[in-house]
Amino acid sequence: MQRKERIGIIGAGIQGVCTALFLQKKGFDITLFDRDEPGNAASYGNAGHFSPYASLQLNRTDILSDVPSMLLSSRGPLALKWNYIPKMLPWFARFIFNCSKKKMMHTAKYMHQILDLSLDAYDELFQEIDLDGLVVSNGIIYVWENKGLKSRELEINIRNELGIDQQILKPKEIHDLEPNIKPFYHGGVFYKTAKHAKNPKKILVKLFDIFLQKGGKFLKLNIKDLNFDEKKPVLRSESQRFIFDKLVIACGAFSKKLTDKLHERIPLDTERGYHVHFKNHENLVSRPVVWSDRGFGITPMEQGLRVVGTVEFGGLKNPLSKSRIKNLILNAKDMLKGIPNDQDHQDEWLGFRPSLPDFLPVIGPSKNYENVYYTFGHHHLGWTLGAISGKIISKLIANENTNLQLDPYSSLRFN
Repeated sequence: MQRKERIGIIGAGIQGVCTALFLQKKGFDITLFDRDEPGNAASYGNAGHFSPYASLQLNRTDILSDVPSMLLSSRGPLALKWNYIPKMLPWFARFIFNCSKKKMMHTAKYMHQILDLSLDAYDELFQEIDLDGLVVSNGIIYVWENKGLKSRELEINIRNELGIDQQILKPKEIHDLEPNIKPFYHGGVFYKTAKHAKNPKKILVKLFDIFLQKGGKFLKLNIKDLNFDEKKPVLRSESQRFIFDKLVIACGAFSKKLTDKLHERIPLDTERGYHVHFKNHENLVSRPVVWSDRGFGITPMEQGLRVVGTVEFGGLKNPLSKSRIKNLILNAKDMLKGIPNDQDHQDEWLGFRPSLPDFLPVIGPSKNYENVYYTFGHHHLGWTLGAISGKIISKLIANENTNLQLDPYSSLRFN
């Protein structure tokens, strides 16, 4: 039976589009809003990984001792914009609190709960589009140097506890799988159930087109304000006003501007990530490879070989850091045979990962407003978790049982 309720979704990235499609399946009337065209932000520039194994996050017990060396190394995975440090201090304090063994395992358990369902949720949506070879099922490899072995043992053991499918690789096995990787590594792990996208934006646009074909509406508007008319959400752009029965906030790192208006104290901040492409070099590897010690990876894509990674804390307004771009290029040259000269890279890109200090996303209803729902804060895993997050939100709005423990994702944990 066709439902009459009208639902607005702010954000037309992978979270918003997947949520829209799952709500359409249940008969809701959906309008998507975004200030940009769908697929031009984080959903375009990510590493393209579908990573069902990635339950262990940055709030790990060994991370704090590694932070000074990461910051001091020009080739390391972590950087700070010094003008942003005062704004980040409350977030860092919460992050440190979440680096205990108990908190680390809590995050791992509840990331695993949704990651374990992530590929099946995508399969439901992918049945409706022509993927045309855009998703490749060759797995993903992580490699490390000998000095990083202890940290790798921590994550391997936790993933074994959670029942995650992983294969430990010896150097010869890494070479046999990816012979163009230089032999700096001492070991690795192969996640053979993982997949990767050859062009994330193209996949998102195909999903978005299905949304439109099914009667969904898209308005390219910047939503400036949010209030209520007898519990119904009212959205305002520069010159227009819209009223809905229910609202979903799914605009990634920009979601805090709206949740602040709803009187929620959600400590959302951004990890800035970068990528470059080496055109016509995608055939150097047959799957994504991540160099764990340096916190970056390479993915073969239609646009070329995408080199992606690093974590930079610097907020939404600081400009792109040329030093982070240089870091990616030099690391790629250290990692892979056949990388061309520096000047041959293209598409210098900066994007924003929406991150919370416990490294769990916010998925579920607003604390204060019964007709508002959230799906954001997926940090490095927004692409992987787009479909399952959208499916969960659609079930909550339709008052259906998810058979999941959802309290760990609630915004109530911060209030």
